[in-house]
Amino acid sequence: MLKGINPLLNAGVLHALAAMGHGDGLIVADAYFPAQSIARDTILGSLLRIDGVSAADAVAALLSVMPLDSFIEDAAARMEIVGAADEIPPVQAEVQAAIDAADFHARRFYGCFVFTKSVIPPEA
Repeated sequence: MLKGINPLLNAGVLHALAAMGHGDGLIVADAYFPAQSIARDTILGSLLRIDGVSAADAVAALLSVMPLDSFIEDAAARMEIVGAADEIPPVQAEVQAAIDAADFHARRFYGCFVFTKSVIPPEA
């Protein structure tokens, strides 16, 4: 275990986050997302897992070390409910709270999010 690193961030996840460049995307997906087949076609080529926690807890852990890109409009995007794009289901409200607090494998529908990594600016 590393000091100051959320214990949900296992070695595989930390390696992938460290290897990401600005503009790279990360998907936090629910149990119904075709994660295994999508992951095979990524640069990493394998699925990363953070099991047994809510999407909000996983996102809070990820965003504790990953800056969101402030140069694009949608650095944190969500799935829209078919026929009700403006409706916010509970899982999305919980993840939005984690996003707001930052500066999964939940078994609920519409629990997929895409995050775009940014850079950490030099200190003044």
